[in-house]
Amino acid sequence: MNTLQKVGGAAASTAAGTFVFGILLALTRLNDYVSTDDPAVAVPLLVENEQTLILWNIVITIVFGIVMVPLTIALRDRVTHERAGQLARVALVFGLLWAGVIIAAGMVIGVGLSTVSSLASTDAEGAQQLWRAVDTVGNGLGGGNEVIGAVWVIAASLAAWVGRALPRWICAIGILAGIPGLVTVVPGFADAGAAFGVAMIVWFSLVGIALWYLRPAHERAPAAAPLASTSA
Repeated sequence: MNTLQKVGGAAASTAAGTFVFGILLALTRLNDYVSTDDPAVAVPLLVENEQTLILWNIVITIVFGIVMVPLTIALRDRVTHERAGQLARVALVFGLLWAGVIIAAGMVIGVGLSTVSSLASTDAEGAQQLWRAVDTVGNGLGGGNEVIGAVWVIAASLAAWVGRALPRWICAIGILAGIPGLVTVVPGFADAGAAFGVAMIVWFSLVGIALWYLRPAHERAPAAAPLASTSA
């Protein structure tokens, strides 16, 4: 099998792992931090959990954004069907765009965490104002709005469905996973991002297995044609 397909499979599995890591940490040690929008509460928690937050941010943004690149390309290369080709190119653009936006969010948040932590000891009010700005920008780029990722997974799944690049039941899961992600663009529906995240863990995991072990339909050996009878 193409090496890029295996790299894409490993990338998909890694992407699933970053989602699991991020969700588990958000539900446990960082639950109080991620649950508040009050700067007066968030800044002390940030200072207390700075190293954990830095690691969390690196995994869910930088690592995720990096592995999205080979995964997106591997899925695009897997689709050769003419009708699916244009849709696959659209998915490629949105996948790379999502990777770039998430990495950008991680860079902003990473610098912001350190700056807020340093400022907190000398200017509590300034630290709170800066936290508000960093949190708004970070959520705007990634986490608070999942529309780019939702468009990507829907487009990639539709292209794979038409091009028979993945089992259709996996494609169906991808299409369904994208719906709550699209909903997050509506003010007041940011919580739908949690459903998007859980569904994406399932989809990434299945895609990782498929890219590693399954050939796309166009590479599978066709059934042998029956031998024509010959006259004596």
